[in-house]
Amino acid sequence: MILNAVKTSALKLKMFSELVMFSHTLFSLPFAIISMVWAAGGWPSGHMMLWGLIALIGARNGANAFNRLVDRTFDGKNPRTAHRHLPQQLLAEKEVIFFIIINYALFIVASGMLNLLCLLLSPVAIVLISSYSYTKRFTFLSHLYLGFVIASAPIGAWFAVTGNIAFTPFVIGTVVMLWIAGFDIIYGTQDIDFDRRNGLWSIPSFFGLENALRISKGLHFIMILLLLFLYLWRDLGWMYLVGIGIATLLLMTEHRIIKPHNRRLMKVASYNLNQVISMVILLCTLIDYFYVS
Repeated sequence: MILNAVKTSALKLKMFSELVMFSHTLFSLPFAIISMVWAAGGWPSGHMMLWGLIALIGARNGANAFNRLVDRTFDGKNPRTAHRHLPQQLLAEKEVIFFIIINYALFIVASGMLNLLCLLLSPVAIVLISSYSYTKRFTFLSHLYLGFVIASAPIGAWFAVTGNIAFTPFVIGTVVMLWIAGFDIIYGTQDIDFDRRNGLWSIPSFFGLENALRISKGLHFIMILLLLFLYLWRDLGWMYLVGIGIATLLLMTEHRIIKPHNRRLMKVASYNLNQVISMVILLCTLIDYFYVS
């Protein structure tokens, strides 16, 4: 009986991890770490790193689960997403709601453990990250809004360390916003016909495939320019530039391999390459900060 309970719990944990795509933490976490290191002028305290990480995980898990809950009807209609946990009733709606509440509560507690500013802003952050799920119902700017809410990670990380508002974290946040929006547009090209039939807004469904891909390239180009601006603004070293160079090559590869009807390639372009990009930027930035500059 105990063994069965353990197996059931492990299976539920695995399904919740898949529900919120936990591996995608690699999109926001590296930039949050960069922001914390720059804000602290070195490694932040263990207390700061621990509660900052808990806050980030709580916020993104709650937001992703909320998005799956809100989109469950559309996911069930879309052949590409019909296999997901809620359409297949692998997880009950009540379970997901409870999961959302727990994660948002964890986020608020972690914010309070950081400083007063983070605690006061935590309800605002929850409203912002939850509202993304509805934007695709009325605006093609939903991709940018998604990037905007994920950009709260490096901005919040800076607030967590300093308790103050500054210019640098907003530049990092804008980098994240443009980067996320760019590859979310790529991801959205798979659903152009479905979105148009079901009244969902996206840049691909509104502007068409070719124009959407041009917009995605433009956003990523501006992202690279802002990363270069940070190089000048913060007087960074050559290793940082190496990271930006590798990231640029990976983004160029990403745009080269796009084939909306090839699901495997789209996963590589939308997710796998971008997970590598964020880690490359993180590692090169940390090496540059601690060992080169």
